[in-house]
Amino acid sequence: MSIDPKRLVWQFLREHKWTYLISMLSIVLSNVVMVQFPNLLGQFTNALQAGRLNAANLRYYSGMLLLVGVMYVVLYGIGQFGNGKTGRQFEYSLRQRLFTHWELLSAGYYRQRSIGDLLNHAMTDVRSVRESLSGGLNILTNSIFLLITTLFMTFRTVSVRLTLVAIIPILFVPLFVIWWGPKIRLASRKVQEALSDMADLAEESFAAIRLIKATSNEEVDAGRFEQRVDAIVKRQLAAVRQGALFQSMIPLMGSISFAVALLYGGYMTLDGHIPLGSFVAFTLYLGMLITPLQQIGFVINNFQRASASLARLRVLLSEEPEIKDPEHPVDVTRIRGDIRVNLPEFRYPDGDRPALSDISFRIGQGQTLGIVGKTASGKTTLANLLPRVFDPMPGCVFFDGHDIRSLSLDVLRQAVAYVPQDGFLFSTTISENIAFGKQDCTPEEIEEAARFAHIYDDIRHFKNGFDTLIGERGVALSGGQKQRTAIARAFLKDAPILILDDSLSAVDMNTEKEIISNLAQHRRDQTTVIIAHRLSAVRHADLILVLDNGRIAQRGTHEELLASGGIYAEMYALQEQGEEAAV
Repeated sequence: MSIDPKRLVWQFLREHKWTYLISMLSIVLSNVVMVQFPNLLGQFTNALQAGRLNAANLRYYSGMLLLVGVMYVVLYGIGQFGNGKTGRQFEYSLRQRLFTHWELLSAGYYRQRSIGDLLNHAMTDVRSVRESLSGGLNILTNSIFLLITTLFMTFRTVSVRLTLVAIIPILFVPLFVIWWGPKIRLASRKVQEALSDMADLAEESFAAIRLIKATSNEEVDAGRFEQRVDAIVKRQLAAVRQGALFQSMIPLMGSISFAVALLYGGYMTLDGHIPLGSFVAFTLYLGMLITPLQQIGFVINNFQRASASLARLRVLLSEEPEIKDPEHPVDVTRIRGDIRVNLPEFRYPDGDRPALSDISFRIGQGQTLGIVGKTASGKTTLANLLPRVFDPMPGCVFFDGHDIRSLSLDVLRQAVAYVPQDGFLFSTTISENIAFGKQDCTPEEIEEAARFAHIYDDIRHFKNGFDTLIGERGVALSGGQKQRTAIARAFLKDAPILILDDSLSAVDMNTEKEIISNLAQHRRDQTTVIIAHRLSAVRHADLILVLDNGRIAQRGTHEELLASGGIYAEMYALQEQGEEAAV
């Protein structure tokens, strides 16, 4: 279901309406208090001119002006804090909603989108919306009600005619808003796009930092980054230029109003139509009119940037996951592990040819399936279809006789423990990485899983043991340690179906044998799928599939495939020669 961020904003405002109303009321009252300042100063001027000032009057006016200042600070502070707090809550809520939405999207979506761009959405765009919702709303409320209360006071205490004449130039401000608003919004969107481009390159460069250093390409990469930064600067200058032109026109209209007021108000004072104190008060009121106009220009500028961010967020949140729960899922509480596949064809959405063709096999509960083949033969693609990381056609893949597309995603994926090729690890402790698939596990269960994966002894030698922080993507571990930690995580989940996608390639032969032995011993009644380049990892399998160009070229047990010759026998002979040469 797509999500409209504008609707989220209005929904949030409705849910927190009382907080916002109290905050706005505080700001309004602060303006009511603030506009008394010129009036009091005008009364003081009239009393001074008339010679009616004495010590008591001086104390009165001084105390009242101090009281006005204190009350304004307290009331405006309450309003600002309330709006700021709820704005932060909205920022938190929107980021949570954004991340939850990303988690729902299918893996195919991330084949087309960069991580840097998505992070820019979560950081820059969300912050821009929050700033408009909290700081912008504060300033806008303050500005509008300061204008209203100031005009009311000038009408009531100075002169209606002088006020009307003086505000004529200000009436042109809405025309500037209509003219410049779309230009600012377009410039802001281009800035956000440039920021996304920079974030894309930064994320890519950090991921490839070892390659960049190994090939001494720091200067080349820095040059590419400089080009992205230059593009940001150019677009930001264009946005600043538009914003500056817009904001400069508002004080210009204010200055014209001030000149008109001085000229016309001066004549009215000389002619005796208004007293000197009223004229002094009006000049202060006029300054109070110009300030909110400048603030409104700033807020409109800010709102235009937020509007561009909302448009970008709307595009993101309108994305629908390609892989969803069926409308009426089959009521299955537990998967045993019987797998049947009859797949005529599978191709990626962005692919120009089938990745798999004519794939057909069956393995029963408790059996082991081995999948081997050359690079890009379709092994990982086949593994990704089982938990619906990518979607097969209906009626092609079955668990326990149920089409996997008829099962709820939660039931399906809880039944599968999957160790991908890269054995991805999170930048946290070893313990938390192993426990990722089973959050309610005990320390004893984590240690037992580590023993099964033959990583326990390595962990014991780390200074902090299971509490060792392994860095981003497990950078503190060797390749074999990463794989074994990921395997321990899968062991701990104890799912009916275990998929190891070339997850033993970085471990030595003896460790591989120990892990395979543990698999056979502890998963007797559970199904295991092992994808491997090294045939020693699958020689014990009940069924081995040899893939070639997305098709099953051979099938059988280890002994049957050796006897029949072909690709499997050739691969085995080459690996045997390599092992002998290594010895």
